[in-house]
Amino acid sequence: MSILPVNPEFFCSRSFIFLFFWTSVTVALSQQPPIPFQFSTDDYQHFTSNYQGERFADGRPKVSKDILERMKLVTIEEAWSVLREHGYSCQFDQGWVMTHENPVLVGRAVTCSFLPYRPDIAEVIVEDGKKNNFTGRDKHWVMQQLVEDDVIVVDLFGKKVGAGFVGDNLANLIQQKTGTGMVVDGGCRDLAGVMELDNFVVFNRNWHPATSSAYDKSMVIGMNLPIRIGEAAVLPGDVVLGLREGVIFIPAHLALEVVETSEVVRLKDEFGFQRLREGKYTGGQIDTKWTTPIQQDFKDWIEKRNIRLSDFQEKLITDF
Repeated sequence: MSILPVNPEFFCSRSFIFLFFWTSVTVALSQQPPIPFQFSTDDYQHFTSNYQGERFADGRPKVSKDILERMKLVTIEEAWSVLREHGYSCQFDQGWVMTHENPVLVGRAVTCSFLPYRPDIAEVIVEDGKKNNFTGRDKHWVMQQLVEDDVIVVDLFGKKVGAGFVGDNLANLIQQKTGTGMVVDGGCRDLAGVMELDNFVVFNRNWHPATSSAYDKSMVIGMNLPIRIGEAAVLPGDVVLGLREGVIFIPAHLALEVVETSEVVRLKDEFGFQRLREGKYTGGQIDTKWTTPIQQDFKDWIEKRNIRLSDFQEKLITDF
C-alpha cells in the first residue's frame, strides 16, 4: 500500500520529496529498530495478560477496528467512570495545546520515551542503527513502525524549546501511516504545515520554531514500553481517546466495557430526556436511581426500538 497522498499539488511540495525519499530507503517493518528499551513478546503477554483479544506479531494488543470506531462517541467522563471502577485512577491528562477546537482522536498507543541527550549512549544507538542499515535518527525508526489506527504517544519530558518532535515533513509521514494523530508531552514545530493535514489531530504542549537540534538535544531511549504522560500511565496497546477536555488512555482489556457502557448511558439519556419532555416523570425521578417501574419502562422502550444489547449491557440497564 502506498503512503503517498493523491492530491496532485502535493507532488510538488517538499513533503512529497521527503516521503519519496523515505519510502525508497525504508527498513522492513519486521525488523525491530535498535532502540535500547522495548517490550518483548513475552513482556506483552506478561504485563497485558488481562487482554484476551487479537495481538500484533510483536505481542502488542490490537483492539478491533469496530471498538475503535465506537470509541469515537465515548465521552471522557464515561471512560473515566469505568476505569475508576476498576482501580485505574491515573489514566487522564489535561492542559494540552490542540490543533482542533473539538478534537476526536482515537487509536492504539505506540509509546516512545525520550531522555535528555547523553553522548555515550547516543553514540551507541547511532552505531547500532548503522550496523542494522537503519537510516535517519532514532525517532524516525519509531515512526517507521507505525501502522493504520496507531497513535504515537511521546514522553518528551515536557520539553518545549528545542523539542521539535515533528515538523510538517514528519507529520505528513505519521498522518499517511496512521490516519489518526499524535500525543506529545513536549513541543513540535511547523504548525501552519501541520494544520493543512486532513483529519490529523495533535495534542502537545506547545509549538516552537526551533528544531530538535537547535538547543539541548534529546534522544529516544525506549519504544513500546510503559511511559508517563503528565499524570497518566500509558502502556503500548492502550486505546487513546483525546477530546477537548484532554486525553485518557484506556487499557486494552477495558476498551469493550468502556464502549458498551457508553452506549447504554447514551440510551439512558435519550430515554430520560424524552420522558421529561413528555412530562411522564419528574426531574427527581430521572436524576436519581430509577424505580422498578421506570427500569421496566426503559427496557420496553429499548425493545420497541429493536435495539440489540450484549449480555453485559442487559445487566447494566438494571443498575440505573
